[in-house]
Amino acid sequence: MRVTVSRRAHFNAAHRLYRKDWSFEKNDAVFGLCNNPSFHGHNYELIASVTGEIDPETGYVIDVKILKDIIKTEVEDALDHKNLNIDVPEFKDLNPTAENIVVVIYDKIKAKLDPKFDLEVVLYETPRNFVTYSGQ
Repeated sequence: MRVTVSRRAHFNAAHRLYRKDWSFEKNDAVFGLCNNPSFHGHNYELIASVTGEIDPETGYVIDVKILKDIIKTEVEDALDHKNLNIDVPEFKDLNPTAENIVVVIYDKIKAKLDPKFDLEVVLYETPRNFVTYSGQ
C-alpha cells in the first residue's frame, strides 16, 4: 500500500528574471516587470510530498521529522531571505524562474531521501501561480 506524506514550508526570496546574453530590451520584452534590475521578492510556499510503502513496524511511510529537517536544511536555510541570483550558487548561471527553482529544490530534497521514495514538489510563487515537479 503506497501512501503520500506531505510537508508544507515557507521561504522569502528575491530574484530577477533575465538572461545575461540578451539585451535589456529583449529581457524586458520577455520577462517584463520581473526583469527589474533592482530585483523583486516573493513569499514562496512549498509542499514536498513523499510517496512510499507503509513500514509495518512504525506505521510510517517516512517520519515527518526527517522530512521537516531535510526541508529546513536544503530549502529554508539555503533560500530564505536570499537573493537567488546573487546568494544561491545553483542560480549563478540558471535563470531563477519558478520552474527552475522547483527543479533545484526537488534535486536537493531527493538527494537526501532514501531512493525507495517518490517525491513531488509543489512551489507557489504567489497564491495563484505555482509549479509542480516530480522528477520527469
